[in-house]
Amino acid sequence: MTEKELIKIIVVYFEKNIFQQHINSSLKNHTKLKSYNINPIVVKYLSKVLDDKYSPEGVAKALFYPRVLGTSINTSFGTRIQDMFVELGIAQGSMIKGMDIEFVDQIDGRKKWCQLKSGPNTINSEDVNPLIKKFTDTINLARTNKALIGINNTDFIVGVLYGEQSELSMHYKIIDKIHPVLIGRDFWHRITGFSNFYDQLVIALHECIANLNTKDFFKKGCEELANEIRYSPLFHF
Repeated sequence: MTEKELIKIIVVYFEKNIFQQHINSSLKNHTKLKSYNINPIVVKYLSKVLDDKYSPEGVAKALFYPRVLGTSINTSFGTRIQDMFVELGIAQGSMIKGMDIEFVDQIDGRKKWCQLKSGPNTINSEDVNPLIKKFTDTINLARTNKALIGINNTDFIVGVLYGEQSELSMHYKIIDKIHPVLIGRDFWHRITGFSNFYDQLVIALHECIANLNTKDFFKKGCEELANEIRYSPLFHF
C-alpha cells in the first residue's frame, strides 16, 4: 500500500469513527439531562457567565459545552486510534497485558510491544514507576519462560501519537532513559515505514475537518437540552 492510500484510509476512519461519531454521540447522549451530575451553585454561576442570566439556555450551555469540547472527545480519541491500528492492519492487538499494540518497527526491523498515549503531557508522576515496572516484569517473565528470545528494553516502547520530542514531559523523559518513548513523526515513521507520514497525515486530516458539516451543531444540541431543563423540577427560573 502506498503512503497516499494509507493516509486516505486513515482519514476516512477518522471522519467516520472519531469526528462523525463524536458529533452523533453528542447530539444523542449529551442533550439528555440525565447524563449530567449537576452542581446547582456552579451551574447557576456558569449560566450567568455564558448567558448573562440564569436561564435554561445558559444552563444548557454550561453543561453541553464542556462535555462536548472536553472529556467526551479526548476519552474516545486514544481508544479509537488503538482500534484503528488493528482494524486497518497497521499493527496487531497485543496479547501481553498492559501493551496496546504490537508491530514490526519499519526502521530497525524488530518487533515492538507498544503502550499508546495521546500526547506529550498525558501521564503524571505517579504513572512513571508502575509503567516501567510493568515493562520490566513482562521482559523478565518472557526471559524466564524463554517465550521471547532476544528481547531487550528497546523492544518495549511508549508510542505518543502527536507532538515533538522537545515537548515531552519530564515524566516521559524518565521512561525514555529505559524504554524508548517515540513521539509524533518518529512513531508514525516506525509504524508505517514512511518518513513524512505524520506531516502528510496532519495536512490531510485538517482538510477533512474543514469539510465537516458542523453547521448549527451547538445550537441544536443546546436547544434540545434547554427544552428539557426548562421543564425540569431541578431548576427554578
